[in-house]
Amino acid sequence: MTDEMGADMPGDGVFMDAPPRASDEARPSPNAYVGTTVGTTDVLVQYGRPSLRGRAYFTDGAELAPAGEVWRTGANEAATVTFSDAVTFGGEDVPAGTYALFAIPGDGEWTVILNDVAEQWGAFRYDEAEDRVRVMAEPVTDAPMQEQFEIRFEDVSEDAATMVLHWGTVGVPVQITAAGA
Repeated sequence: MTDEMGADMPGDGVFMDAPPRASDEARPSPNAYVGTTVGTTDVLVQYGRPSLRGRAYFTDGAELAPAGEVWRTGANEAATVTFSDAVTFGGEDVPAGTYALFAIPGDGEWTVILNDVAEQWGAFRYDEAEDRVRVMAEPVTDAPMQEQFEIRFEDVSEDAATMVLHWGTVGVPVQITAAGA
């Protein structure tokens, strides 16, 4: 998108091309968007933000995101990650595109998944055969308490950033690096 002088305007590129998350009603787990630039690649994450409300999470048989089971990485629709260009995600090469973001919580290690079927509700129709990549991540289990699930970027540099999945006292970092860096 450009103005009448041909200059780029905000909203151009990946952020305008990402699938919308509109809803006709307010949600108990509101939608959230977070983005950053890695090298020259725009990265956008869209997800629902559930709250703990005293419920168990990330353990065997937990009410929320049980250990060992595929989780939609948020609430409502499966979370999505959009890359405007190719990146390295957790050490694996990933082409430009929009992917569903799933995770499998574990005690000492998590599996973080980018799935080729970006638009799906929850993990009800998740199909492992559609996974683009699966990467392992070591959770930080003494993170500051976070009542509402959050995805954020930390340690952003010229050609890399760390995407962190954070809920309760658990943070799960995944390194994203610009292709060729």
